[in-house]
Amino acid sequence: MKTIYFVRHGQSTGNIAPVYQAVDVPLTEAGKKQAQYVAERCAKLPIEVVVSSTQTRARETALIIAAETGHEVEFSDLFRERRKPSELNGKPFGDPEAERLNDKWWRSLMGKGPRALDGEAFEDLSARAGEALTYLIKRKEDNILVVTHGFYMRYLVARAIYGDALNGENFEPLARSLVMENTGITVLRHDASTPKQAWGEPAPWQFWIWNDHSHLG
Repeated sequence: MKTIYFVRHGQSTGNIAPVYQAVDVPLTEAGKKQAQYVAERCAKLPIEVVVSSTQTRARETALIIAAETGHEVEFSDLFRERRKPSELNGKPFGDPEAERLNDKWWRSLMGKGPRALDGEAFEDLSARAGEALTYLIKRKEDNILVVTHGFYMRYLVARAIYGDALNGENFEPLARSLVMENTGITVLRHDASTPKQAWGEPAPWQFWIWNDHSHLG
């Protein structure tokens, strides 16, 4: 049985500013405290390796966790947040032009419209999430901690549930309803020894825990 502990990064400056979050923003002081709280909790888990998104807010969170658990961190772009159109970065909420672009981007993220400039679209993120899950399955460790991002985590879970059958129609309800606290823990399990299902498909991932943030009180 392989167990993957996904941790969303701590609160970032981009999470609290009234703008579309830039690509690389650091943790706030509150975010660093959140990371320390989850690090102390992770030290009690049987993790063998820490893998992290390359983005600053995730890197900082992962390094705080690793300092507590005694692991080195491996960084991977497979676990970065969805890439927004670069023209949105730092634009204030409520700006009419930014709102139009964000609406177009949302539609592309749900598979309902064309790509919004250089932003990632549904097909990009679904494929990346599938690649990320395969990467985790193939790793030799049975207990892996991954520091990633809130919205991308929804693609990971959806891909685990639906596999290649994931599409915009079955993803959108999850995208709208699955929300995460900063440093919330989500757990997926996968047992490669489980026999194939009756229709010949590999055994599904087990969606074990979503957004456990009890360490925040």
